Amino acid sequence: MQFEKNKSLKEFNTFGIDCKANHFVSVSTIAELQELLQHEDHQKKFILGGGSNILFTRDLDELVIHIDLKGIFVKHEDEDHIILEVMAGENWHDLVEYCIDHDYGGIENLSLIPGNVGTAPIQNIGAYGVELKDVFVSCKTLSVESFTEKEFQKEDCNFDYRNSIFKSVEKGNYIITSVILRLSKRNHKINADYGAIQQLLKDKDISNPTIRDISETVIEIRRSKLPDPQILGNGGSFFKNPVVDLAIFNDLVEQYPNMPYYRISENSYKIPAGWLIDTAGFKGMRVGEVGVHKDQALVLVNFGNAKGNEIKDLAITIQKEIKGKFGIELEAEVNII
Repeated sequence: MQFEKNKSLKEFNTFGIDCKANHFVSVSTIAELQELLQHEDHQKKFILGGGSNILFTRDLDELVIHIDLKGIFVKHEDEDHIILEVMAGENWHDLVEYCIDHDYGGIENLSLIPGNVGTAPIQNIGAYGVELKDVFVSCKTLSVESFTEKEFQKEDCNFDYRNSIFKSVEKGNYIITSVILRLSKRNHKINADYGAIQQLLKDKDISNPTIRDISETVIEIRRSKLPDPQILGNGGSFFKNPVVDLAIFNDLVEQYPNMPYYRISENSYKIPAGWLIDTAGFKGMRVGEVGVHKDQALVLVNFGNAKGNEIKDLAITIQKEIKGKFGIELEAEVNII
C-alpha cells in the first residue's frame, strides 16, 4: 500500500471536480482493507469506489480508501446458468462486456452504466426495464465497526427502486467487497419492451435480438442521450424519477395531458424527472461552468472548471422550481459529499 498526501480526486469522480484528499491510499486485497479500517492514525475514513455517483463539494480531511479489488470468478455453473463472483473494484461496463463475450445473459440492458461493481447494489442500478436485483444472488461485505466479513443474501438487501439496505438503515456500516450474480447461459430472457429499444431494433430490422443486439442498442441509445464523462463531467441521472400518488397524478394529467408516466401500482405512478425539469425550462441551461445537459435534462454537467458547490446550488434551484411548479419533491440520486 502506498499512502499519498494532497491527492487530487479529479480523475476519481465522473463529475471531474478537482478536490483533494489530504491522505489517499488504494487497496487491492481485503486484508489491506481490514488493516486500513483499523488504522489509528486516521480516525475518519472515506470509502471511494468508481466515483460515478458522487458530487464532491469539499476537500476531504478523511483518509480516502480507494477500493481497487479485482477479479471475476466462477462460483457454480450448469447447462443453463452460471454464478459469478465479481470483485468490487471491477468496472461495471467492463463486466457487461465480459458477459456478452461469454454469452452470459441478464445484464445486457445495464450496458454503459458508469461506476464499479461494488456500488451497483447500493442503489440497485437499473435501466431499460432491468434492475440489478433481477440477477443478484448476494454480496460479500466488510463491517466498518467489527472489521469482519458478512454476506448479504438478496432478501437481506431490501431492494427497491434505486434503493437498498446499504443506502438506508445500513448506510456507511458495510463496505461491499464482491457481488455474486446468477446469469443465463442459454434461453436468455430478452428484455426489449422498452420503447426506445423496440424502435431502434425495428429500424435495424432485428426481429429476434440476441443479448449482444440488446447491449449494442442500449449503448447507442445512451450515447445519443447522455454525455461521456470523459468529455463532459457528469454523474449520470442526478435525480430519481419521483413516484406520486393517484391524487397528484390526476391533477398533473389534467394540467399536462401529454405528460409521460409509468404506472407502478393502482395508486402510484412514476413521473420522469427529466420531463419535469425540461418542462420547467431548465434543459440546456448554463450558468458559468455548470449547467443542464442540452439533450437530457436529468443530467447536470461540469463544463470544465466547476466547483462542487456550484453544481449543488443548481440542483437546489431545480428542486425548488419543481416543487413550486408541480408540487413534487425531487430527490437527488447522486450522493453529495
